[in-house]
Amino acid sequence: MKLICTQENFKKAIYNSERVVSKQNTLPILNNILFEAKKGELKLSATNLEIGVEVKIGAKVEKEGKLTIPAKLISNFINNIPSSENISIEVVNQNMKIKCGNHKALIKGLLADDFPLIPQKTTNYILQIRANKLRFIISKIINCAAINETRQELTGINMILSPGEASFAATDSFRLAENILPLQDNEVNNEQLNILLEKNNNLIIPSATMNELLRIISSDDDQVVKIAIEDGQIFFDVDGTKLVSRLINGKYPEYKHIIPKDFKTTILINKEDFQGSVKMASLFSNSKTNEIILNVNGKESKVSIEAKSVDVGESSSFIKTKVEGEDQRLVLNARYLLDGINAISGETVAININNESSPISLREIGKEDKVEKNYIYILMPIKS
Repeated sequence: MKLICTQENFKKAIYNSERVVSKQNTLPILNNILFEAKKGELKLSATNLEIGVEVKIGAKVEKEGKLTIPAKLISNFINNIPSSENISIEVVNQNMKIKCGNHKALIKGLLADDFPLIPQKTTNYILQIRANKLRFIISKIINCAAINETRQELTGINMILSPGEASFAATDSFRLAENILPLQDNEVNNEQLNILLEKNNNLIIPSATMNELLRIISSDDDQVVKIAIEDGQIFFDVDGTKLVSRLINGKYPEYKHIIPKDFKTTILINKEDFQGSVKMASLFSNSKTNEIILNVNGKESKVSIEAKSVDVGESSSFIKTKVEGEDQRLVLNARYLLDGINAISGETVAININNESSPISLREIGKEDKVEKNYIYILMPIKS
């Protein structure tokens, strides 16, 4: 293998592939990135057997070939050298020689023949969605996915496809976020969608996969994410960077029935004021439970946020705002509440409450002061 490519493209390719590399040493080859040079391009591949990534960049290839190189070493090397226009790479006797500006290195590799094959899709893409739109939706729910793998299905993002929309949801059983993406005709391959609807349109995508997708997506407004779904796997393509992942087996909880349709109390509150008061109260909450108290006074049109801790002290603040309905008193987890507030777009948060033991919801206020229906954040109060 012998080639020349730009440092910028090479660095970006390493960035988009290294995080997928296995952190376990049971199979040394999984600690490596596979480099393959072919006519006019260099392809980098990485996998941990759950997620696979392929990145292609343009290159002037003098000699074709392939080799695997330790991901951590090549990443640290390329990130610590000053900017330069080009990188030259040559493989000699299972060693990769790299030269960039005044810096050069020789890295020992492993044979490419032992590198696992990354699955390739065999069907057409089912969705083609603008990347910034998809990133906006996923980033608003992904914090709600569970970290504990006791219930593996909760560690993923639930994606339900139907004609005209795709709904994304995440829950750790303490809070839930759902974001519905309306689909335009030019974003859907209806033939592939109909095939999927006959099989199973209710999928669970590992949150680690979605985090990698968020890393790959750039700020380019014209970037498009192509999505294909096959038996047990999902494929993403973002400007030539391909991401493939297994889907989580299991049944996602039927969460829609826990979203209350009617509420006894509705609050329209300034997001910045509410956010600041909750943050302040959290400083005085119990470090183990993060409990804060939300008092809603309809007659005085105000919401007070309180916290008390034996070790720290106590805090209290109130916000004058619009309240419709009954007075309420709730005990909430401050961190979970802040996650919900942070996910809200716009200046106003709509809070809907029934009682101290029922789920509360946070929604966004859109144009003409109307509640946005496509996003909802549900939070269970703490039983006092």
